[in-house]
Amino acid sequence: MRTDGYADLREYAAIGDGRTVALIARDGQIDWLPMPALHTPPVFAGIVDAPLGGHFALRPRGEFTSSRAYVDGTNVLVTRFETSTGTAIVTDALITGVAGRLPWSELARRIDGIEGEVVFEWAVVPGNVFGTDPVRRLNSLYGPILRAGEINLALVGFAHGRLDPHAPGRGVVDEPLDFHGEFATAPGSRHLLCLCGTDDEPIHLPDPHVVDEGVDRTIASWQSWSKEFNWDGPWGDVVQRSALALKLLIFSPTGAIAAAATTSLPERITDRKRTAKNYDYRFAWVRDLAYTVDALISFGLREEPHAAVSWVLKALKGSGGSMRIFFELDGSLSDGVHEMTAEGYRGVGPVLVGNVASGQLQLGVYADVLAIMSTYVDGGNILDESTSELLLGFADDACIMWQKKDSGMWELPKARHYTSSKMGCWQAIVSALKLADAGEIHPSESQRATWERNRDLIREWVDANAWSEELGSYVMYPGSTDVDASVLLHAPSGFDRGERMSRTIDRLYADLGAGPLLYRYSGMREEEGTFTACAFWAASALACVGRHDEAVALMEQLVAQVNDVGLLTEMIDAESGDFLGNFPQGLSHLAVVNAAILIDALADV
Repeated sequence: MRTDGYADLREYAAIGDGRTVALIARDGQIDWLPMPALHTPPVFAGIVDAPLGGHFALRPRGEFTSSRAYVDGTNVLVTRFETSTGTAIVTDALITGVAGRLPWSELARRIDGIEGEVVFEWAVVPGNVFGTDPVRRLNSLYGPILRAGEINLALVGFAHGRLDPHAPGRGVVDEPLDFHGEFATAPGSRHLLCLCGTDDEPIHLPDPHVVDEGVDRTIASWQSWSKEFNWDGPWGDVVQRSALALKLLIFSPTGAIAAAATTSLPERITDRKRTAKNYDYRFAWVRDLAYTVDALISFGLREEPHAAVSWVLKALKGSGGSMRIFFELDGSLSDGVHEMTAEGYRGVGPVLVGNVASGQLQLGVYADVLAIMSTYVDGGNILDESTSELLLGFADDACIMWQKKDSGMWELPKARHYTSSKMGCWQAIVSALKLADAGEIHPSESQRATWERNRDLIREWVDANAWSEELGSYVMYPGSTDVDASVLLHAPSGFDRGERMSRTIDRLYADLGAGPLLYRYSGMREEEGTFTACAFWAASALACVGRHDEAVALMEQLVAQVNDVGLLTEMIDAESGDFLGNFPQGLSHLAVVNAAILIDALADV
């Protein structure tokens, strides 16, 4: 069901190939696909501009119903369409090669007839609302190509009822700027559509029958990866799907991990049609990467954690050894924020490329880097010399920087002495000391003494300035009566697993709660939806403070918030249950995974 061309965000499933992600609505329409890579301009951006953004439609003619699920252990989607005349299934996959990802992007849509006859209509309609050049059509000796800026698109298939002309020739022509067609299924029939894409390079036209085989190979490849995934604890299906969602966000060419697959999906649907909270999350946040690595190590995986750790260390070393909030997926620094011409999801703009957080000071990042390196070493890995030197510098910096104001975890415009930032610096120093005890970094005696002194000073500062006995809670910053859910992260970190943290959980639900869900911090009820990850952080914190039964009960309510294929977005509307914000959101799925691991680990404590 669409309104003004837009589907509800809960209606989307995601597929990927280790380089990009496509979002497919329940009606079979692909409304988001940067091709060939996640950070390239999307050729289908109908999710943020239904009229002009572009889409790949594939649906039965007339009325139909649909149901869908991922093939077990994969990110390959199967949708079952039923009409009054028959039944057919569509298998959607971004194809992987024999030896890993393909050097080009290959989107396959395989249609199998099951019962009766189903007439399908399809259309590939690229858009270029993220660029300045109009879409063009080029006739080649091997068929037409559509160009959106530097992105080249070609379509192959079999039994797909293609209706656009195939006249051989060369040059740009004034013909329809789409591919389209129709066909009818029968019991046992098979039809295939394959869209290939490259960025400013020659385009390969695959044999569609080889693509058909590639769908099965892609399924086998995902299932092979899932066999390495080790989790036999509670909420197994949701945890595995979250792990597969995180795998979708790993940018395999570098090892970077994107925070989300989209940009500018609003955190609140507003009649004003513009909001200040449309962000681009197609970057690798150091924080999110650290949490992801922690989860993947817990599952016994090797390659992805090492690739991510190596990537972030190279990126940090390449930026002069200074701490950064996030990087482009290739390790470079963002060149600022640019507004696109797209109208925005349901008309709520702006649509942006880039993120304003790039120049902020966020002290919690010191904890993210040092803590994950401690976990990495605990996993049986050894640090190289230059990494040891880099971490020494970060630990020294944390001892100095904790005394400064910052923008906090929530990337706030006003710098303050945020409580969770101080707790993060404490965690950074504790992790550095642990690395030193393991012999992986080598502080001098005076350095170590400085670390230990500042570790204790931070705790004294938090105890004296960040606790309100009147509220029975840690406050967002000294002198405030506002509360902030990000302090929940510091039950697992070990800063506080006692009475104060327990009382803080209760205060957070009293002030920020909406059923089992939580808003991020005071004052957000009128500005945005509940923040999905925060509630899972609360479940983790409950387990840490010894309230295990409550943690399990909360977790049961929270895992029910996933959509029909097990995915989560950044935020959830407390009243309607609608998804809000970018999708799929890595931090939300990380919170699922880490809560399940922690609750299970503390079950008998």
